[in-house]
This record gives sequence, structure tokens and C-alpha cells, in this order.
Amino acid sequence: MEHIITLKDGTKKEYASSTTPLDIAESISKKLAKEAVAASVNGQLWDLTRILPKECTLEIITRNDPEGLEIIRHDAAHVLAESIKELYPHAQITIGPSIENGFYYDIFIETPFTTDDLVKIEKKMHEIINRNEAFIREEWERNKAIEFFKSIGEHFKAEIIGSIPATEMITLYRQGKFMDLCRGPHLPSTGKIGTAFKLMKVAGAYWRGDSRNPMLQRIYGTAWATQAQLDQYLHFLEEAEKRDHRRLGHELKMFHIQEEAVGSIFWHPKGWKVYRKIENFIREHLDKEEYVEVKTPQLVDRSLWEASGHWDMYGQNMFTLQSEEKTLAVKPMNCPCHVQIYKQGIKSYRDLPLRISEFGSCHRNEPSGALHGLMRVRAFTQDDAHIFCTPEQISSETQKFCKLLLEVYEQFGFNEVKVKFSDRPEKRGGTDEMWDAAEEALRSASIEAGLELIHNPGEGAFYGPKLEFTLKDCLNREWQCGTLQVDFLLPERLDATYIAEDGKKHRPVMLHRAILGSLERFMGVLIEHYAGKLPFWLSPTQVMVANITGDSESYATQIHKELLHLGIDAELDIRNEKISYKVREHSLQKIPFIVVVGQQEKENKTVTIRTLGSAQTQTLNLNDFLSKVCELEKNRILNYN
Repeated sequence: MEHIITLKDGTKKEYASSTTPLDIAESISKKLAKEAVAASVNGQLWDLTRILPKECTLEIITRNDPEGLEIIRHDAAHVLAESIKELYPHAQITIGPSIENGFYYDIFIETPFTTDDLVKIEKKMHEIINRNEAFIREEWERNKAIEFFKSIGEHFKAEIIGSIPATEMITLYRQGKFMDLCRGPHLPSTGKIGTAFKLMKVAGAYWRGDSRNPMLQRIYGTAWATQAQLDQYLHFLEEAEKRDHRRLGHELKMFHIQEEAVGSIFWHPKGWKVYRKIENFIREHLDKEEYVEVKTPQLVDRSLWEASGHWDMYGQNMFTLQSEEKTLAVKPMNCPCHVQIYKQGIKSYRDLPLRISEFGSCHRNEPSGALHGLMRVRAFTQDDAHIFCTPEQISSETQKFCKLLLEVYEQFGFNEVKVKFSDRPEKRGGTDEMWDAAEEALRSASIEAGLELIHNPGEGAFYGPKLEFTLKDCLNREWQCGTLQVDFLLPERLDATYIAEDGKKHRPVMLHRAILGSLERFMGVLIEHYAGKLPFWLSPTQVMVANITGDSESYATQIHKELLHLGIDAELDIRNEKISYKVREHSLQKIPFIVVVGQQEKENKTVTIRTLGSAQTQTLNLNDFLSKVCELEKNRILNYN
């Protein structure tokens, strides 16, 4: 009987019963066969050397495809494990998946690995790749596989296999003398991995993520399809390191973090000034959009969180305390409190939409290992707001919010924004009918707002679907900041109503929305995006006025006062130091303009300006300079060079 495959373009081919995907690739072109790393057979990834079924669809996966790159990385993890077993025979291997930008393998070994060990292991990996060992797929009965791994001292691997149902066939892959548990697929041989990989670091990780289990050594690596891609990635990491907001925050005297307040920020005067500028900028926009600003309690009784559903869905992330036999929670979000404000007094349809905003201080019990500078904290402030509206107002309110959000992002210098549509999660409240209505309302409103949506299945909030607004920074990293959620559930659970035109009580729709999200996190994004060289309107010190000699001190003081009078954040340096020392010191603080004045500038009523990022100085009439900085501040112009 004929064996038939259907290729990606719809072409049908007959083939012999012993044909492999690699045979098919070779029959199409030698170039395709050379670039091939795996195949998609009936929608499942297969080894190139595996015999094809009687009838199937087939797509050849190359090393330049996303799936192909993932396989290269997974194979690199296998070679990493093989290298470790050759160098450290008593080590036990556990799991080694591919991850974003690379791979890792968790190893149980008595003595922790060092940087020198990584160099040695990477050299051994190159040797194994040069040996070009074939990846050979084998199917084993489960108990036999368990006994095999126990016999060679791989007890962690035996434990993994023991957790697999007894009815399942186990697939193992052999490369040279090394054997590992794996579903596959793999490249035909280790040589196909290439040399575009590098071991990056070693860290600790508990077996199965449980602190009661043994500590493992996790070796991270990166792997790419070409050397050029690897070089580009390493350059990206170098740039990211230079821009690390934690280092810059310390150097620019903006904030610090210490063990006595894990996950919380100590804001220094300069950092807090930037923080307040951001907050006031958002407040200015909210005032124009007719939001009413409120402030709600930090400690709220457990009963409200139970009524809203947060206690069941989010309780493990709340900080709680006992007081007079009551359980209080430090609020992790603001929405139930805003409903309480809405409920004060009877609301009519004429009162809607009601837009309630708050720079709400929230606390969430994040694991200490997940904390990361400003990007992931336990104590943070949201530019939070909730819009209470009728179902008919969802579309217009969505459009208004999206317009506002994009305008704000543009003002900060972010022009590329992706929008993800996150629908119902597995763990959620409400009925399917309620979710159907909420998802349809948000989807329709998004289309009317002209948004291009990327589907993000199962990532909605427990009370409703949401839009996630992701901006891209100068290194092409994506940061999810703003959100908009349509919520039919909380108004019902917390008994929020309004009197409609028919004279009856109806439930309002609650739109949860934030533009920046966490102000702390957004500050971190800004610092890294601009490498600390913030736009003029955001800089904590916008102008530094420095005198050259003592006889120009009065002129420098006069300029400083005029700048302050105009609302410019200026500082004065009239220390008895050389001007070259002053300029170097203030340049390191990334101050946009350093104004240098001496006797000549005093006599001519001019200023000599050193602009951050420019090696040249410029002399301007004092009034012209004052007009320039006022324009930069008033119009929030991003480029001041």
C-alpha cells in the first residue's frame, strides 16, 4: 500500500515505508537537508532520522526556525550534561531544558562549581561536538529504565521516571556513551549544534523547587543558530549591564535597597524628585480626563477580601496581621476599596462614567528569590484607577483610555507598543456567561479603538479579561506596564449598583486600568532605557551652575536664582575647586547642562554651556539660555542636544 506525505505547501509525495524526514529533505534540496534540524510530523516535532508513519503531514524545521533554535539549545543542554559526567563521574544529572535565549542543567555535586570549572566544561562540550556523536532514540519499558539509572548512580533521574505512569513507554536518547531521559526530538548528531554557544553562570536551585530537598548546581548557557547571533546577544548583555538600574541608581544617588526592608525602596532626594515628577505628570493628565483622586486604607479587614474573592484567589500573596481578634491584610491592590467609595450614596446613570484614581501603595508577598531591584518589589505604588460605567460606555471609555495611554508613553519616549488580549484563566470567578460577555465587550471595544491584538490565552485576571500594554525599550526588550480589564464580577460580589433610566437598580461595569503600572518598575525601565541620561524634564538636577573663579561667584548665584524662579531644578557649585574637577564630577551625575561662568561671561552677560553627551561647549546670551531651558521644560522635549 502506498505511503503518502503532505508537505507544507500542500504537495503530496509517495515514499517508501523506511523513509525518514531527512530523506525527504534531501529529495527536495541539498541546502534544505543541510539546514534541517528536525521535522513537524502531523503537528508533532520528530527526529530527522525517525521513520515516518504511513500517512502524514510533514514540515522540515531548520536551525533558523524558532522551533529549530529551541532544539539546538536543548541539545546543548544534553552535551553539557555529557561533559559534566565525563569530567565529574560522581555528579548526578537531573533536568536540563531549553529556556529563553539558552538552556540550563541542574546538577547534584558535593563541591560547588566555580568559574574555572565552567571554562573546563565548555572546552569539553566543544570536544563532544567535534566528535559528532549521533543522537539515537530508544524506547524503554518504565521499570527497566528506572533500574538502569539506579544502576549507574543517577537516582534523581530514576525518581523522575518513577513519577511517570507505568503504562507509558519511556524514550531515552543515547549520544556516545551518555544516556538521558528525553521526549526529543534531537538533531541527527552533536556536530549539528555548532559552536555558537557559551556557558554563562552557575547558581543554586533546590531539587523540584522545594527548600526541603537537596541543593543543586544550575549551570546556565546560551546557544544560537550562528556566531553572529551569539555575538549580538553577548553585546546586548554587555549593554544591559551598563544600563542596570541598580548600579545606576547607586551611582546617581537615587535609591538603595537593604536587607532590613527586603523588597522595599529607600528613595534618596534625587530619586524621589524623579518619582514625584512622574507622579505629577500622570496626575496632570488624569485631571484633564476628569478623574477624581482618592486615597484608601492600607489595612483592610479579611472580610472585604473574602467578599471580593481576593482572599481565595490571592491570599497567599498577602501580608496579614492580627489585631483585636481580627485578621487584617495589607492591601495588595486597590479595587475593592474603590468599590467602597463608589457605594457611598446612591448613584444614577447620570453619574456615570465615574473615574476614580489613586496612587495606591500596595504590598505583595513576593518570594525573595524573585525580587529584582525596582523591577520586582514587595512594596510599590500603582497609578491605579477604576472606571464605573454602563455596558454601553465600555467602548468609548476604552478608546479614551487607550488614547491617553499612548500619549503618555510617547511623552516618555516609547513609541512602539504591543497589546495582548488575555482571556479567562483556569482559576477564576463568575459564570461562563459573564466571561463571554466581558471578553466580547473588551474585544469589540479594542477593535473600535483601532488596536491590533495579540492573543494571550488564559492570562486574564480572576475577575475579568484584560489588555496588557507592552512597550519596547532601546535594547528591544519588552516591558508589560499598562493594563485595562473589564470586570462584571466585583460589582456583583460587592453589591455596587446604579439607578438606570428605567428607574431600576443595575450593576455598573468596572474597568480596572493603569498606565505605568508600578511606578517603581517604570522608574527602573526609564533608567535603563536612557542609561541614566533622563530627558531634561525628568532630570532631578536639570542645570548645574559652576563658577571658575571667586570674582564670578555673584554672577553664578544670580543665574542660579533666576533658574529656580523659572521652575528649573538647578544647583549651584561655588566651591573653591578647579573648574575641570567640577565639570567631571557633575558630568558623572548625568546632569543635562553644566553652566560655566567666569569673569568674561559676567562682563558679557553670557554663559558657557557643557551639554551632557557633547564634547563641545557653547556660549549663549544668558536670556537665550533661559528661554531654551524653559522651552525644554514646558514642552517636555526629549532631546536637549
